[in-house]
Amino acid sequence: MWLLKRLLEKAVREGALQVTRHDGSILRFGNTDADPVRIRLTDKATEGRIGRNPALGAGEAFMDGRLIVESGDIMDLLDLVGRNLRWDRGNTLRVSLWNQQRLAAKWDELNARTRSKRNVAHHYDLSDSLYDLFLDAERQYSCGYFRPGNDGPDSDLDQAQRDKLEHIARKLRLEPGQRVLDIGCGWGGMARHIHRVSGAEVLGVTLSQEQLKYARAKAESLGMADKVRYELMDYRDVQGPFDRIVSVGMFEHVGRPNYFAYFDKVAELLTPDGVALIHTIGRSSGKGATDPWTAKYIFPGGYTPALSEIMPHIERAFLWTTDVEVWRLHYAKTLEHWLRRCRARKAEIVALYDERFFRMWEFYLGGAMNAFRFDDHVVFQLQLARKRDGVPIARDYLQNG
Repeated sequence: MWLLKRLLEKAVREGALQVTRHDGSILRFGNTDADPVRIRLTDKATEGRIGRNPALGAGEAFMDGRLIVESGDIMDLLDLVGRNLRWDRGNTLRVSLWNQQRLAAKWDELNARTRSKRNVAHHYDLSDSLYDLFLDAERQYSCGYFRPGNDGPDSDLDQAQRDKLEHIARKLRLEPGQRVLDIGCGWGGMARHIHRVSGAEVLGVTLSQEQLKYARAKAESLGMADKVRYELMDYRDVQGPFDRIVSVGMFEHVGRPNYFAYFDKVAELLTPDGVALIHTIGRSSGKGATDPWTAKYIFPGGYTPALSEIMPHIERAFLWTTDVEVWRLHYAKTLEHWLRRCRARKAEIVALYDERFFRMWEFYLGGAMNAFRFDDHVVFQLQLARKRDGVPIARDYLQNG
């Protein structure tokens, strides 16, 4: 217990935490005047696991029912941890905890071709029914765009996702007759939207069998299959050229060793007047690491890049960076919607899988939401072009269509 006790003494400065140990003894950390978040650990071994590896140990303990939140729910505990370990100049404990994860993360990010397909299947080939329970009508499994008027407590997730698709379409400067590539097309909503608003022909590529099946069926049912095609294909095998390239929520799976190959391929595939839009989760704190729980259970091979890690490879690929936009709290709002929807459909998710899976999914969504609320996570939208005048030199076109 001494490892965990020492960790919590350092970590809990704001708010309070009460831990009931397996033998019934109680420890309290933080502000003595605050109403504590109360948790119970069911066995001695769990204390050691959390003390040695906090993110992995706590996540697995919650999934297994060995860490029980006895006041409120898991979000109360995650909020307490998030506030105390937030990204901040003076938070030395956060820095030391992240440093422990960097070495272990390097192997997980290699993402050779065989590993890439396996990593994608781990998350995206889950039951279609699961994603229908909490995503919007177009199955956008990425950050929504909450415009003024739709950014309050009563915000509409479906509207935010439609606004995201429209915002990206405007940045792409679409025209009829263009050929468009969607790298990591998911369930195909972006590709369908592009064709719907511009008439362009779109190729979407994915490594997920389940996403491919859904996307093809949807395009067929909408009478788009001759103009919107989907293929099970690694982006490195695509042959161009394309007038436009879009990639939403896929770059996080590329892996740092492959960054130059990725942007070099984008440059190779673009026509001389081509434009690309890369939308990715990013970090504001510089080089980091994927926490071990997320790497093991949610996104093996995934990594959230800093802008400083991306830009050198764009430069080497001789691409012009024509626009950079940073979304800060949009993903926190999106994840809040997803978590609320999952909780409302808990019985159905448990029926699909089991209680342990639901706790894992709840921990994932809640932890991710707090990464955008308290930690260093943001979303980067990078508009790239082969030529310096590939897009207008003023951003008025985003408002004027």
